[in-house]
Amino acid sequence: MTARTIVITGASDGIGASAARTLGKQGERVVVVGRSAEKTERIAAEIGADYFVSDFADLSQVRTLAAQLLEKYPRIDVLANNAGGIMGQRELTVDACELTFQVNHLAPFLLTTELMDVLTASNATVINTSSAANGFGRLDLDDLHSARNYSTNRAYGTGKLANILFTAELHHRYGAEGITTAAFHPGVVATNFAAASTSPMRHAYKTFLNRFLLSPEQGADTLVWLATAKPGQDWVSGAYYAKRALAKANKQAYDADLARELWDRSEEMVSRDLDKLGDRA
Repeated sequence: MTARTIVITGASDGIGASAARTLGKQGERVVVVGRSAEKTERIAAEIGADYFVSDFADLSQVRTLAAQLLEKYPRIDVLANNAGGIMGQRELTVDACELTFQVNHLAPFLLTTELMDVLTASNATVINTSSAANGFGRLDLDDLHSARNYSTNRAYGTGKLANILFTAELHHRYGAEGITTAAFHPGVVATNFAAASTSPMRHAYKTFLNRFLLSPEQGADTLVWLATAKPGQDWVSGAYYAKRALAKANKQAYDADLARELWDRSEEMVSRDLDKLGDRA
């Protein structure tokens, strides 16, 4: 059986690295993407995988990544949009977008849409790492960059809510063309992804509470399951999962109009042809 090509972003550490190891051992052709060149290269060397470096705080780097993937891989069977994180104080990126919203939503949105031709040709599965934190998110289409109402936790929760809305709308728009998609909550995992955050949540990763957190291997389990099980048979496309089962999300996650409008706004914001649209939302 020919190995499938599985691209995993945020794969230099945590659940992304764990999923890459597991899928590599299963004989899949894993492509590791990370922000740190040193850490990404180390994981890739460990499992014998290709790797690319991209900082999602810069959309030009995301476009470069997409071009590199399109050049090297005529087929991509699974795209796992796993990169993301909790940030600190409100900060704008070089693209004039709020950092949390860009890294958690806009960058994976851009990567996915830039790869859409090869993804549809491959009947690919797109997996978006969300979080139960979507529950304290609130998506305001008139304030996507949190200019009026910013808090670390809300910004992160809103980004994770956007992941679920993107998942649903991706299924709606491209399901008939062979794309299957799912969002999932990995659980509260012992990683360092919140290290730069000012959120109280970061303390759980540094104190005695750490002993109660899931290991990266446990957190990666649902990602690996979605990447290897059969969509339409083992899981339903366009939905949100936790522990390999359908999960309940923020009530906004089920608003089809909001999902459509978020897609349209996101498409505008990442457009090459429009100048710094981040300021208008």
